[in-house]
Amino acid sequence: MEVLFYHLTESTLEEALPPLVEKSLERGWKVAVQTAGEERRDAIDARLWTFRDDSFVPHGTDREPNAAEQPVLLTTTPDNLNGATIRFLVDGAEPGSLDGYARAVFLFDGHDTAQLDAARAQWKAMKAAGHDVTYWQQGPDRRWERKG
Repeated sequence: MEVLFYHLTESTLEEALPPLVEKSLERGWKVAVQTAGEERRDAIDARLWTFRDDSFVPHGTDREPNAAEQPVLLTTTPDNLNGATIRFLVDGAEPGSLDGYARAVFLFDGHDTAQLDAARAQWKAMKAAGHDVTYWQQGPDRRWERKG
């Protein structure tokens, strides 16, 4: 499985995540976004409705009865409730088993020590598990640059 680490240095999670989710949907993938808590889940939920005037990201949250049917599911649990192909993990969320996913993406704030520490620990765990791990960092233009 492919595991990507996205180090946010120039933009916020709310700015960086929606375009990544859109690209995943364009590939025909179902998406899960796992947060460490309900407050962040709900903030991302609100952001996906409003992040761009000309865009619509069909999504729902794990608190709704039709979670399994959502093309993009925002969740606080490690369960793959919607049969997602790709899982985004934010705020140091612990992934649980990543079996069945084609890709996992850890997004972390480069200005938050706790998130940096969590990302380092996850990097080591993903490498030790034998996953194909890559590290991406934002450049000054907010574009992603592969660093490792």
